[in-house]
Amino acid sequence: MDLEKRHVKSIDWTIILILIGLCAFSYLGISGSASGLEMAQRQVIWYVFGFIILIGTLLFDYRIFYNLSYVLYVFGLILLIGVFQTEARNNATSWYNLGPILFQPSEPMKLFTILAVARFMAKKAEDPDRFYYFYQLIPVAAFVGVPLLLILLQPDLGTAMVYTGMLATMLIVGGIRMKHVLYLGGIIGSFFAGMTLLYEYKQDIFFKIIKPYQWDRIVFWMDPDLEPMGRGFQLKQALISIGSGQLFGKGINTPTQASFGWVPVGESDFIFTVIAERLGFVGAGVLMILFFTMIYRMIRIAMEAKDPFGSYVVAGVVGMLTFQIFENIGMTIQLMPITGIPLPFISYGGSSLITNFLIIGVVLNIGMRKDKLRFD
Repeated sequence: MDLEKRHVKSIDWTIILILIGLCAFSYLGISGSASGLEMAQRQVIWYVFGFIILIGTLLFDYRIFYNLSYVLYVFGLILLIGVFQTEARNNATSWYNLGPILFQPSEPMKLFTILAVARFMAKKAEDPDRFYYFYQLIPVAAFVGVPLLLILLQPDLGTAMVYTGMLATMLIVGGIRMKHVLYLGGIIGSFFAGMTLLYEYKQDIFFKIIKPYQWDRIVFWMDPDLEPMGRGFQLKQALISIGSGQLFGKGINTPTQASFGWVPVGESDFIFTVIAERLGFVGAGVLMILFFTMIYRMIRIAMEAKDPFGSYVVAGVVGMLTFQIFENIGMTIQLMPITGIPLPFISYGGSSLITNFLIIGVVLNIGMRKDKLRFD
């Protein structure tokens, strides 16, 4: 163990308080869904385990994550490959059935990928020409691309998209050149242009790449009124529920759209809808302020970290959480297409919550140990 009194004083207690606040919002959201109090109480138990893991993470110098990063990355890849041998749930092979719990390996793989990329980039941090040529981005992209591809094959497009957010922030902090950003933008633009042409002239090929249900999400995101009681039902009910919350919400003791089951998966994917309906614009606004403050505090930790590895790790975490928050809330208000991305620390789910606590533990660990570190 390497926990000293000076380290405890350096813990960002604001983030700890925010986590407690998010626990309260999670409980209110889950208990207000059709799943009710039983699932909300289970989430509180997961929160207790999460805080225990967070505390355990703080006991050791975060250099241990530097040393184990590649081992953890390979271990995560093995888990992602092994999940294809499991039984499919909801048309996806994304979970290990461990008796009373379901374990989703793509969640801890987010952290393992961030650590591996951060270690690789940290070794090159002193080289001013590390990203001078475009091909020098290939190893970094490969670290992210391999798990991303495995997750796409499950298929789980939503989780795979999170990896792009992680990669983007880490490259920005790592000093990617503007012309390379333009190159990447051109590649992405060419992909979408090619997909558009395939849709217009070769739909048989298009729908081999894009699953019909994924295409439906885009179509009915644009206009849920095409089938308000069919494929546009989720978004339509989400908008009705959020709007009905008005300024101060219906209250926590008043039956709502969500409690009657009109909002599908209100305990998970659409939990922001439940919170907005029960607590209104004010309650939803407070939740977003908590998220923004947490992200801001983590950016401060990244800026104050005394070694590149710590800065890169926190940057990846910021990109991961920011993307998930924006996508989850955005899809409930028709700003983004619907995906299965949970709202961090709020949506029900053990794998996601425990992983996020582990990740925040690593971030706080970096923030409380600011001495100059040397890596061999």
